[in-house]
Amino acid sequence: MKTVTRFGYYSAGMSFLAIIAYGIVQIAQVIRLVSYPADATLIYATSLCIAPPFMLAMLALHYSTPGERKLWSHAGLLFAVLYAMSASLMYVEQLATVIPASVKGEVNAALTVTPHSLFWTLDAMAYIFMGIATLFASGALTNLGRGKRVRYFFIAHGIMVPVISVVYFYPQFSIPLLLLGTPWLVTAAGSMLALALWFKKEGSNLQ
Repeated sequence: MKTVTRFGYYSAGMSFLAIIAYGIVQIAQVIRLVSYPADATLIYATSLCIAPPFMLAMLALHYSTPGERKLWSHAGLLFAVLYAMSASLMYVEQLATVIPASVKGEVNAALTVTPHSLFWTLDAMAYIFMGIATLFASGALTNLGRGKRVRYFFIAHGIMVPVISVVYFYPQFSIPLLLLGTPWLVTAAGSMLALALWFKKEGSNLQ
C-alpha cells in the first residue's frame, strides 16, 4: 500500500504541475506573448504531459479504493484511459507531424486543428473523457475522510463537461467562448493537487 500511495502522489503531482504549465502557456497565447509555432508547440506539449500521469494517478486511486466502491474507481480509470489515448493521439500527431510540416509550408487540412475539424473534435473528446473520469471516480471517495476534498474537486471537474462541450462545439468559436472554460484550470489543477495531498496523507498514516 505504501508503494501505491507514493506512486499516486508523484503521478498526481506531475499532472498538477503540467496543468499549471498549460495554464501559463494558454494565458501567454491569449495575450499574444508567444506566437506560432512556439505557442502551439508549448500548448500541445504541456497538454500531452497532463494525460499519462493523470491516468496513473487514477490507477493508484483504484488500488487505494476499498470494497464495492472499486466499481466507481474502475469506471473512472476506464475513462482516464480513453482520455489519455485521445490526448496522446491528438498531441503527438500535432507535435511530431503537423507543426514541423507547417513550418516547411506544407499544410494538410485534414490534420490541422481548426474549429470543428477532426482533431478539434478529438481534443474535445479527450477533455470530456477526463471530466467523466473524475465524476465517476468521485463515487469511490465517499466517506474517506480527507478524501472528501478530492471528491468535491472531482465532482466540480465533472460538472465542467457541459461547459467544455459548449466551448468546443458551439457553432461559432471565439476567444470569449474560450474564456468560458477558464474554471477548468481551477477544477483540473485542484483535483490533482487535492489527490496528491490525499495520497501523501494516506502514505504518512502507513508509517
